[in-house]
Amino acid sequence: MDILLHAIGQVQAARTEAEDDDWGGAESCIALASGFDDAALRGLDAFSHVEILYLFDRVDPARVVTGARHPRNNPDWPEVGIFAQRGKNRPNRIGSTICRLLRVEGTRLWVAELDAIDGTPVLDIKPVMAGFLPREAVRQPAWAGELMANYWRTVA
Repeated sequence: MDILLHAIGQVQAARTEAEDDDWGGAESCIALASGFDDAALRGLDAFSHVEILYLFDRVDPARVVTGARHPRNNPDWPEVGIFAQRGKNRPNRIGSTICRLLRVEGTRLWVAELDAIDGTPVLDIKPVMAGFLPREAVRQPAWAGELMANYWRTVA
């Protein structure tokens, strides 16, 4: 089944290259696409965080993984299925990040620590509601903690 989506906005950010680490402190703006007015963001500023769904549009379709691989191609970590990791070379190339909401200005939304690069198409914006977060402790393998050790590090 094919599904047709249209970007609802675009990321404006200082980073222009997708790199694995050092996303801490990054600030980005999401500019809504034409056809949306400020009513689309009304009330969003009452939330502390938003979830941004976006498209890894610069991933070469020939590099998409549908099976298993070592995360970040690190042979020290186990080979796991693409759906057991958050790599960008996924079948539908969809990314998702929970970001701190900084401010809303008209049709522009400012967020902190969105790990998407300048020009990235935004597919959706959702408020983070405590009721949708895990209701029990989150469990993950040791390699996932190692992978994330420097992901949110702030670089001056």
